[in-house]
Amino acid sequence: MADHDGAGAVRPLTLAWVGRHLDVGERVVKTEALQGGSTAEMRRVTVGRRDGGTRDLVLRTFVDDEHAEDWLNRERGALALLAETGVPTPGLVAVDHRAVHCEYPSLLMTHLAGRTVLEDEGVEARVPLLARQLVAIHAVRPAPAERPPRYVTLTTADTVVTPKGADTAAWAAAVDVIRGPAPAYEGRFLHRDFHPGNVLFDAPSPGPEALRITGVVDWAAASWGPADLDVAHCCTNVALLHGPAWGVRFAEEYEEAGGALATSAGERLYWQVRDALALSEEVQQVSLPWRGAGRTELTARVVEERLAAYVTALMDAPG
Repeated sequence: MADHDGAGAVRPLTLAWVGRHLDVGERVVKTEALQGGSTAEMRRVTVGRRDGGTRDLVLRTFVDDEHAEDWLNRERGALALLAETGVPTPGLVAVDHRAVHCEYPSLLMTHLAGRTVLEDEGVEARVPLLARQLVAIHAVRPAPAERPPRYVTLTTADTVVTPKGADTAAWAAAVDVIRGPAPAYEGRFLHRDFHPGNVLFDAPSPGPEALRITGVVDWAAASWGPADLDVAHCCTNVALLHGPAWGVRFAEEYEEAGGALATSAGERLYWQVRDALALSEEVQQVSLPWRGAGRTELTARVVEERLAAYVTALMDAPG
């Protein structure tokens, strides 16, 4: 089997577990590491079929992480729920959330066509598609028993890291915003980590009119909470990837696509600021995979400067 000893190699117990979930006559013929996973090891598993062809699966493995069981349970529940909807997600094949059979907690799923697209070129065509996809996710209405756990936010006013050179008055005002209680909200099914790095695109022919989303991946943080929180998270990521103005634009596109946000400007600002300030603690972690995907100009300092400008823009916005 190719890459038996390389970065894409699958550990022996896990490989045997994968094999038990293949169809009769199938076998693993190749494994390779995939880029983009910030919380888990991701591998493409190529399976040889009885007819001589192949098909691909994706193996997600959490190594030495205390949250692995919760994350895999959330992802399993989300994939099972979304299989009955029009949201394009991987199909669930198997999960070993407690590492009973594998060396580490693992999940096996189908492979989706397409790729993540992070470059600036074509962003004006992708942002509306991202917004419409998030509206579709929030339109999913699971029964109470199928809802994922309530959302969690860990950032507090005391953990925010104000970037060097930031508008200190604007940032102080932003921190004051999250000192208050969270606004009331109507619960929605959330991806909770929806951003361009977790969306796959495919353009079968030249031109933006052919662009389409082929998949939404990484459901390990699926939650129940306010739509504003999902929107705010994508706004922040788009602002850091493409510039602060695009963060503001994404929220506008979400509403134009039929999405409903909090009724008052103050409530919207709370969620927008809460998410942006949360990333102040994770600039290095956020920017590293973007550089690995080819956006080498997005150094930690550049991303930090964009975050500083985005928070200031939020605080300076009318209303």
